[in-house]
Amino acid sequence: MLSAFISPNPNPRILPWNLKSAAVMSSSSSFASVRCASSLSQPPLRYAVLGAGFAGFSVAWHLLQHSSKELPMCIDIYDEVGIGGGASGVAGGLLHPYSPKVKLLWRGAECWSESLKLLSIAEATMASKELKSETPDFAENCDSFIANRRGILRPAISLKHLNVLTDNAQNSLPCCKIESIDRDAAQNLVPSLCVPLNSAFYMPEAINVHPRRYLKALYLACQDLANELSTSGLNMKELHLHKMSVNNLLELAGEYTAVIVCLGARAGFLPELYGKLPLRTCRGVVAHLQLPDDISEVYPDHAPSILSDAWLSIQGPRNLQLGSTWEWNSRNYSSHVPSEEASKALQELLPKAAAIYPAIKNWAFTGASAGLRAMPPLTPDGSLPLLGCLDDFLGGNHTCKYWLFGGLGSRGLLYHGWLGKLLAQAVLSCNEDLLPSELTSWRNKKER
Repeated sequence: MLSAFISPNPNPRILPWNLKSAAVMSSSSSFASVRCASSLSQPPLRYAVLGAGFAGFSVAWHLLQHSSKELPMCIDIYDEVGIGGGASGVAGGLLHPYSPKVKLLWRGAECWSESLKLLSIAEATMASKELKSETPDFAENCDSFIANRRGILRPAISLKHLNVLTDNAQNSLPCCKIESIDRDAAQNLVPSLCVPLNSAFYMPEAINVHPRRYLKALYLACQDLANELSTSGLNMKELHLHKMSVNNLLELAGEYTAVIVCLGARAGFLPELYGKLPLRTCRGVVAHLQLPDDISEVYPDHAPSILSDAWLSIQGPRNLQLGSTWEWNSRNYSSHVPSEEASKALQELLPKAAAIYPAIKNWAFTGASAGLRAMPPLTPDGSLPLLGCLDDFLGGNHTCKYWLFGGLGSRGLLYHGWLGKLLAQAVLSCNEDLLPSELTSWRNKKER
C-alpha cells in the first residue's frame, strides 16, 4: 500500500500523484485522475471525506474499522489547509460531558466513552511512533502532549450557574464525576483563584486535549489501521490525505461510493448547500499567553484548566490559551488573526479571565489563532449536530451517496467520536435509520 500526503501546490486544481499508474490532474480534468492502487480484479469501495478535523478523522477511522475485510477500500480525505486547519485545530480542547447552562449534555455517556477511545488510540499511536522512530527530532516534530489529564475547575460566578452546576454535580456520570468544593479547596488546586460565591466545581477526570497534536496522531492511527487491515485481510485498504479544496460536491459525482461532508462552517459555502443548512457561523479568537522568564510563580504543574466566562486551557507551567470570542454570522474562516482583531479579543477576554484568575495580568500575549464554528439550531435536547443523507438536497439520480456530519459547534471534541462511528456505520450499510432521529430531524423541518 502507498499512502500519500499531497503537499501545498501553487495551483490547487492540479494534483501531483505518485501511484504506479500516476496521473496528473489538469485544471479542466475531473476527480477521475485521483485513483487508488487497489486490486485490479475488484473495484474498491471509494469514499471521499471532506474536512481534516474532528469529524473527518473520526469518520475515516470508523470507516476503516467497521469495513469488511473482504472488500478493497480507498478513503480520500480532502482539506484545503490540511490537518486541523479549521475550527477543530484551534479549539480549546477542554473535554467533558457537561454544559454550564443545562444538565448533562445529550447522550453524554456514549459521547464521552467514544471520545476517550479515540484519544487513547491517538496517544498509543504517537507513543509507538516515538519508540520506533530513528529520527532524533521526531518527538520535537510531533510536539509535546496530546492530552493533559489535569481536570477542569469551574468557579460559580452567579446564583443561576451555582444552581445548574450543583444539579450537574448531584447527577454526574460515574466516569466523569463533578465534585463540589469550597474556596479553600479550589485555591489549593489553583493558588490565588477567585471563588466569589465560595463554591467551585471540579471535574478531576476531565481532559485538556491539544487539538492539532491529537488530529495529527489520529491521522497516523488511520494510516496504521489501513496498513494493518491490508496485511491481515484479503484486499487493500488505502488512506490518502489531499491538501486541496473541493469547490462543489458534483465535482465528485461518479467517482465515489459515498462523499461525507465534514467541513464544519465551510459546508455552508458549497453551492449545493448554500442557504439550506440550519447553521449559524461564529468566529472565535483564541489568545496565546506565556509567562515571562522573570516571573518565578508559575502555574502549578498539575493544576486544572479553568472554565468561566473565558476559559484557560493550560499548556504547561508557563503557557496557556485563553478563549474565546464569539463573532456571530462571520464568514471569515481564516485562522490568521490581524493585530487589530487580536487586540480587540484581548480587551474582551482578559477582564473575564482576571475576574477569576487575577495572576493572568502577569502573562504576556504571544499570538492568536481563530476558527469559524458551525453552530447548530437549539432543540429540546440542546444544540445538537446535524447528520444525514444529502441526496434530496442535490436532486437528480446519483450513483454516489452524499452525507453530512456538521454543526458540531463548540463541542466537537465531545461529539466527534460516537457520532463519527454511527455515521460511518450508516454510510457503509447505506442505512440512515442507524442515526438518532434527533440528529436527522433538521432536514424534515427544513423541508416543511
